Amino acid sequence: MFGICLKRELGRRKKAALVIALGLALGIALVITVNSVSAGMTQAQDKVLESLYGLGTDMTVTKARAAPTSGSSGGPDFTFDAQSSGSSTQSSDRVMTQGGQTLKSALVARVAAQKGVESAVGALSLNVTGVDGSFTQGKAQSSSGTGNSGGQGRPGGGTSTGQPQVRGGGADFNVNSYSVVGVDVVHQDLGPLSPMKITSGRTFTSSQTGAKAAVVGKSYAKEKKYKVGSTFKISGTRFTVIGIATPDSSESDTDVFVPLKAAQTLGDAKNQVTTVYVRATGSQQITAVKKEITADISGTTVTTSADLASTVSGSLSTASSLATSVGKWLSVAVLVAAFLVAALLTSSTVSRRVREFGTLKALGWPSGNVTRQVVGESMVNGLIGGALGIALGVGAAYTVTAISPKLTAQLGGTGGAGGMGGGPGRQAAQNTTEIALSAPVSLTTIALAVGLAVTGGLIAGAMGGWRASRMRPADALRSVS
Repeated sequence: MFGICLKRELGRRKKAALVIALGLALGIALVITVNSVSAGMTQAQDKVLESLYGLGTDMTVTKARAAPTSGSSGGPDFTFDAQSSGSSTQSSDRVMTQGGQTLKSALVARVAAQKGVESAVGALSLNVTGVDGSFTQGKAQSSSGTGNSGGQGRPGGGTSTGQPQVRGGGADFNVNSYSVVGVDVVHQDLGPLSPMKITSGRTFTSSQTGAKAAVVGKSYAKEKKYKVGSTFKISGTRFTVIGIATPDSSESDTDVFVPLKAAQTLGDAKNQVTTVYVRATGSQQITAVKKEITADISGTTVTTSADLASTVSGSLSTASSLATSVGKWLSVAVLVAAFLVAALLTSSTVSRRVREFGTLKALGWPSGNVTRQVVGESMVNGLIGGALGIALGVGAAYTVTAISPKLTAQLGGTGGAGGMGGGPGRQAAQNTTEIALSAPVSLTTIALAVGLAVTGGLIAGAMGGWRASRMRPADALRSVS
């Protein structure tokens, strides 16, 4: 009986049911679209931040570089022997630690022992400036001239000789500056090499702690025409390329990766690191771990991914703010309005069915059956609206993904030494990255839409059912003309 009445009444009131379903559908579609775009913004921001910190890295520990002492510029200097005759080839590498003051390697174990820390590894960032070229010494030549007879040169005239002048000579040098990072080959899942994908060759093995082997970034390898098996020198030490690495997202600022011990030898920084990469036991522990490390190890700067996220600006940041604030508030407002409209329309429909519900009560229908009838009709309207809303929302989300509008993100400095990337000079850099926006639809979003559809139907049905349950059989008799 209930199913027959439900089907009949929905068929008789198709227009009213469609209006209620469409109102709920628009609200649900907007919620799906806003949630999907917001999720896409989060993914885009994560891609930007992956260029600054390794995958799985929650924070880094660094120490600001001390100011140069009086009379020292702190910059690289080169000394060449330019005294030899003829053309003399010169070559020199200047290796300097980069990214802040060095920290003792023992600090890595100390950080790893902090409460809430799952693991910690150290890395050493170096900047290598190579100068390669040749000097050509000039030759001293005397200038001579012929004076007039009786001139003021020599008595009786003749030839006068001037001061010797250096003619010819010069210098032709190429300057090559690149970054080198020493990584802990035993724990490569955390640190600067973790966000890199080996596209040619292989990565380090755990036994190559001090090997003269290198993994080279794809861009730098292309620039220098390096391949797996190629060799090159850093400050007189020859390294062999064992792999070519490509960043998973954006561009990496690191050109060459070598084992940590080899980097410490190159930089004359035995048992020292410039950055400690930290992974917390859980995302909820990050803030507490940061406070604990800062309090326990004085003078260090602890930078989290949230700190870096605050430095992202540009259209990505603006769009993200709109999606998370204005968009969500707008979707809530529209959804509430859709629920109210559905409830009012259902209540209005009940008021026009006085004769029907009064007659049913006169025939013996209890108030509970009348209420269930109205709630059942509202639930069907809600589910239809939910199906339409999901279709509209998913369609809008896929349209955004298909169009893939471009957003720009400017990465500014965090004020710390080295940021989270550990790369040379990264804390001072401001790079602009272009990210394609997508709007992924998750099962959670679909479940939310179904829940909203059911909730909307229940709210509308509750108001209509409450009004229907208050009707009396006498109301039906008064409505008969």
